[in-house]
Amino acid sequence: MARPRLLVALRPREEIPRALAELLPGVDWQYAADSPASARDSVEALLLGSVERELGDFDLGSLHHLSFVQRVYTGMDGIPFARFPSGVRFAGNVGAYAPFVSEHAVMLALAAARDLPRAHARVRAGLLRPPPTHRLLWGRTAVILGYGEIGRAIAARLVGFDVRVLGLNRSGRMTPGCEAMFPADRLREAVAEGDFVFDARPLTRLTEGSIRAPILDAMRETAVFVNIGRAGTVDEEALYRHLLDHPSFRAALDVWWQEDFAGGRLEYRFPFGDLPNFVGTPHCAGFGPDVETHVLRRAVENLDRFFTGGAPRYVVDRREYEPSRA
Repeated sequence: MARPRLLVALRPREEIPRALAELLPGVDWQYAADSPASARDSVEALLLGSVERELGDFDLGSLHHLSFVQRVYTGMDGIPFARFPSGVRFAGNVGAYAPFVSEHAVMLALAAARDLPRAHARVRAGLLRPPPTHRLLWGRTAVILGYGEIGRAIAARLVGFDVRVLGLNRSGRMTPGCEAMFPADRLREAVAEGDFVFDARPLTRLTEGSIRAPILDAMRETAVFVNIGRAGTVDEEALYRHLLDHPSFRAALDVWWQEDFAGGRLEYRFPFGDLPNFVGTPHCAGFGPDVETHVLRRAVENLDRFFTGGAPRYVVDRREYEPSRA
């Protein structure tokens, strides 16, 4: 039996062997769960979903020749880098979810702006008037925090609403699709410009908890804040208190501070769901027909770059995600 060059740490499903046969012909692979320790010396790369769910107590130190890890998901927060051999490069599946998450982001913005939960409650009660208090996307200013693949996809979908789009990225360097770009260290100034503020940033040491009370206070009283990035970029208590104290402010979230994917539950410390100026969805922006196949193929295409001697895209600096030693 051929010794594997690739281990796949994903739930087995029929599209995996199809994608690997088509996009990585000649690269022998095994599911990590089926890989005996005696066959691991040949492994060069790992296709990874969830470390906790798919690898458990798998001895990653036994992969002596592992040099590249491609994650199926976008974010790298929560990866236990210390469990992997030193020198291993890691890449997220950046952009794979952009079409789906950006669509969901605009939906959340509209649901919050148009006060969809209250409108639905009135229909259930048989009430025609008075209508809910609407906000409009049309002609407004949207600020997109994290102007990467998802941020650009959000901007593209806002074009039809005649929205003025501003962005924020690390450097402040201009990118097509927006009128102006702020560097990350001007976060407070950036959010003050938005009728709608979309947070699409990854969770790193620099972004963690960055949306705190002073930043929320800098937002417009009638702003709509949408988070489809990572919950950890936002101070949970500060957002709840701001929603309580500013009833004209609205928020819509798809991501949560405590997400138990194995148990299928989310938890929060404060009763966001009871607030009239809040809309939430259960971290489902990336779900839909054919999404899994699309995402898998994007990840395998980047693995092909590695195995053919090219430069994989979206390799991360693991120091941005590892806990500070200070």
